[in-house]
Amino acid sequence: MPPTRFAYRRAPDQDRATPSHHPIVIVGAGPVGLSLAIDLAQRGQPVLLLDDAERIGEGSRAICFSKRTLEAWDRLGVAAPMLAKGVTWQRGRIFSGAHELFDFNLLPEGGHKMPAFINLQQFYAEAHLVARAGDVPGLDLRWANRVTAVTQDDAGVHVTIQTPDGPYALTATHLVACDGARSPIRAMLGADFVGETFEDLFLIADVKMQAPFPTERWFWFDPPFHPGRSALLHKQPDNVWRIDLQLDRTADPDLERDPDRVRARLTRMLGHGDFSFEWISLYRFQCRRMARFVHDRIIFAGDAAHQVSPFGARGANSGIEDAENLAWKLDAIHRGAPAAALLASYEAERIQAADDNIANSTAATDFIAPATDYEHMLRTTTLRLARHHGFAKRMVNGGRLSKPTAYASPLSTADADPWAGGPPPGAPLVDVPLRAPGGTPSFLTDAFRAAGCTFTLLRHGDGPTLDGIPTLTIGEAEWHDVDGLFAQRYDTSPGDAYLLRPDGYIACRLRAATIPPLRAALTRACGET
Repeated sequence: MPPTRFAYRRAPDQDRATPSHHPIVIVGAGPVGLSLAIDLAQRGQPVLLLDDAERIGEGSRAICFSKRTLEAWDRLGVAAPMLAKGVTWQRGRIFSGAHELFDFNLLPEGGHKMPAFINLQQFYAEAHLVARAGDVPGLDLRWANRVTAVTQDDAGVHVTIQTPDGPYALTATHLVACDGARSPIRAMLGADFVGETFEDLFLIADVKMQAPFPTERWFWFDPPFHPGRSALLHKQPDNVWRIDLQLDRTADPDLERDPDRVRARLTRMLGHGDFSFEWISLYRFQCRRMARFVHDRIIFAGDAAHQVSPFGARGANSGIEDAENLAWKLDAIHRGAPAAALLASYEAERIQAADDNIANSTAATDFIAPATDYEHMLRTTTLRLARHHGFAKRMVNGGRLSKPTAYASPLSTADADPWAGGPPPGAPLVDVPLRAPGGTPSFLTDAFRAAGCTFTLLRHGDGPTLDGIPTLTIGEAEWHDVDGLFAQRYDTSPGDAYLLRPDGYIACRLRAATIPPLRAALTRACGET
């Protein structure tokens, strides 16, 4: 796909004698910044989104988008075209040498609206998000607007912006930096990452070809075509295939980028040279994050806040989860909710998620690219045992795939009664098929969206209500529990209730729910205690 270009346009702010004020400014129109901006605008907040470029479409970059990300994008009105274009998959295979060790299924149960994953080039995802951004009232997206300075005080954030017409200034109540791994705003604040950078070098090549491989994730340890290293194969739309090859940590990056050298490597892997290059890139693993994501009125999200290795598809998906977490909290703050408590909860929850992703990514890196004699011995022994023993298969790590983190959150109310299952406080909504009033097939995620994606009371049968809070009742007269999967997956009986946050996470759950504990849980979830 050739780069999609967007015209720079002069904004009224550039003709004002004094800086204009915007409640929320987001910097960076990648998937995270676009998702955050659309979410806020759909909630009624005016948003200014700035990007220093005039185009998208340079390389596939992120390609694996998770079920949770698709559920978030469904709320934003962009999931349907992405599903239509993307390659849906849920199975993977792990090989050691020429032998298959095992396969896996990431979503073995039915009854979910969204698949486990789709593969879709990032430029397609961004194009759909940009199109949606243009349709949402209150969202001002400005291309070729490069932020060159930020300062803040008690009055707000002061921003200087460079454009093709020269500089201009504005102020904001809050600024969210979604400006990527090399975040200029992070540098302006003098903030840095803590964590680890790995020495191993990896090659990414996106190649276009006709191939008989199934739509699965294939990962090799020590394959015959690339001995002593690892390899990964994934299908994308348009007959494009993502291939990752581990290289020697002492390899010359300039030499390894040479298309002739890459072609020779891939020809050994594929058994033919009948392919064309879409993109070639090199990278080294990084598992790092900022010490703090919230710096007074400046907030960091996505790669600007944390970085992980690409194995496991944790980078872009965790960034979308940042946006989903932050959007409802900024919306609440700009409607009068306590800013300090809600921003502190964003930092606490998303640092937990970042640490979870970094731990998983680091463990995968240590297994995929062992750096010590002990790590080499452990991997060799594990792979040998995994050919015959199930316990060893569970120890093989070719990159655990992205899952949302369940938060130990200050906004959650702990269970007062025993639960044998179901999503606990701090965990995300689990989808189930429902039948809407009138007999229309639907899903719980659709019902939540229809309720407005605000605080929502989800109850099994009749029970209490809360003033001003939408209620979803699962029962014969309203939303019907198809095949009893709601009762099963949520471990509920008539009278039980869940309080959902605006991002679909569980704030509390109650057996035989009554109004006083529900009110207390709502107060806590709003950051008011």
